[in-house]
Amino acid sequence: MKLLFVVTEDWYFVSHRLPLAVAALASGFDVAVATREGRQADVIRDAGIRLIPFTLSRRGGNPLREVMALWRLYRREQPDLVHHVALKPVMFGALAAWLARVPAQVNAVAGLGWLFTTSSGIVRLVRPVLRWMLARLLNQPYCLTIVQNPEDRSLLERSGVPAARLRLIRGAGVDVQVFHPVKPPPEPVCIVLVSRMLWDKGVGEFVEAARCLTDAGVNARFILVGDPDPANPASVPESSLRGWHGQHGVEWWGRREDMPAVLQAAHIACLPSFYGEGLPKSLLEAAACGLPIVTTDAPGCREVVRDGVNGLLVPVRDAAALATALKKLIDDAAMRRLMGEQSRLRAETEFGLETVIAQTLAVYREVCT
Repeated sequence: MKLLFVVTEDWYFVSHRLPLAVAALASGFDVAVATREGRQADVIRDAGIRLIPFTLSRRGGNPLREVMALWRLYRREQPDLVHHVALKPVMFGALAAWLARVPAQVNAVAGLGWLFTTSSGIVRLVRPVLRWMLARLLNQPYCLTIVQNPEDRSLLERSGVPAARLRLIRGAGVDVQVFHPVKPPPEPVCIVLVSRMLWDKGVGEFVEAARCLTDAGVNARFILVGDPDPANPASVPESSLRGWHGQHGVEWWGRREDMPAVLQAAHIACLPSFYGEGLPKSLLEAAACGLPIVTTDAPGCREVVRDGVNGLLVPVRDAAALATALKKLIDDAAMRRLMGEQSRLRAETEFGLETVIAQTLAVYREVCT
């Protein structure tokens, strides 16, 4: 059977779906991915996955033109199963798959993102229509939708997607052999935020918390790891990131490819997101590296952290509460160690890559029978 992934960016496919594609290939699928061809294209091809260069804009674009481009892709490739990843490919791809009579489809809603969480007036006005459309598209024969947290499942059910068409698989999984704990580095304590540099990821609150703590005499490093994302309306300008670097203990490292080494050089992981996460892969990787985590009490984030067990949960958009939680861990090495051990245990028992791959392949078999 031919399995076709549709993902907007090749780097996202490599970081979140490549091990699944390789496992599907090993289980007998003919696997291809339609995605923007960028710096990770050779990684995909070297893994034995056929790459079909395909551009689906993440900001703006002509919806009719993009749906028709997907329709032509499906008519040409004739996949037996198409796996759409993220909200825009799901919405446009599900419509195109229905028009092209694709036999089966799996839609992975990796968080409902800014479209369902932004307070923008225009988006608020069209949101009920988008929910209605999404519910109709996902309620098709031979169509199953994967969600990553219970809140997204409930939201889709309230929007009209039958519970029988939803499957909960928590995140993309983490390779606990690649991401593993090491001996904690020397102090000062290093807090790392790994993410695309978006305001919705809590980057501003992180920097404000760093300012509050360093002004109060706390000696710590506050590391931002990731690039801006100009295709996202909430992208932090590069000028802001460069302006913060070197001030109040903040360092901006940009995008890094050696994530195990980055996390193993840290004492605490932080993600004060209010983005509308599915289940943040960066937090799974931090947990696997045995780090205590400070994150928001928000959908997706609280799936990874049990408050007071393997980390601390704080309210969204609350830099003062974030600073208080970080200081609690900065000041207590024993607490960091105990919470880090619990993070590693959760990664091993609940979020391992093999578990997620097995669950997803089971969804493939279910939707194709």
